[in-house]
Amino acid sequence: MPVYPRILPVGEAAFTVEFGDAVDEALNRQVHALDVALRACPVPGLVETVPTYRSLLVMYDPRVRAADAMRTALTDALNVLATTELPAGRLVEIPVRYGGEAGPDLADVATHCGMTEAAVIELHAQPVYTVAMLGFAPGFAYLLGLPEALATPRLATPRLRVPPGSVGIAGAQTGVYALATPGGWRIVGRTDLVLFDPGRAEPFTLHAGDRVRFVPL
Repeated sequence: MPVYPRILPVGEAAFTVEFGDAVDEALNRQVHALDVALRACPVPGLVETVPTYRSLLVMYDPRVRAADAMRTALTDALNVLATTELPAGRLVEIPVRYGGEAGPDLADVATHCGMTEAAVIELHAQPVYTVAMLGFAPGFAYLLGLPEALATPRLATPRLRVPPGSVGIAGAQTGVYALATPGGWRIVGRTDLVLFDPGRAEPFTLHAGDRVRFVPL
């Protein structure tokens, strides 16, 4: 059995720090805590960090800092995690049109969950979600905090094109498509908020660690 957290090399210029092997809010908080700690006290040679549900990818410049020294720096950072205050993250409100053309799977989600469409909308918009990570495609936000009552299987056959801004449910997760891509999540609504624009100074609207509240239109 692996002992967590563990530091594993990824090629010759990166490490991944794993906190577990599950999609879990407590594990994800540890990931963000380490990310915050590394950014608060920059480590020489650190190039970039990439949070995931359960791990943090740490890329560094081996010409500036040797692998052994970087591993030691990561170990030291892990040792102070208990005293690292994790900021709440920005609160971003996302206006959503639920159902109809914007949410073609809302009725199926309601049927699967044994509730009305209105109840699905109300429950889905109730929590304040946490952006666990960005992945799959630029700007795609994986959110933690979906009520268990709304857990719904993915589509048996993925769509070839899901419009940008689509809000979906897949299993116990909810997320927002930033670009038009194929996808198998159950689409319950859509936002007009632009979540990824490479022409902006800051291309991404959401970042790992942010909080999200959906506002039904």
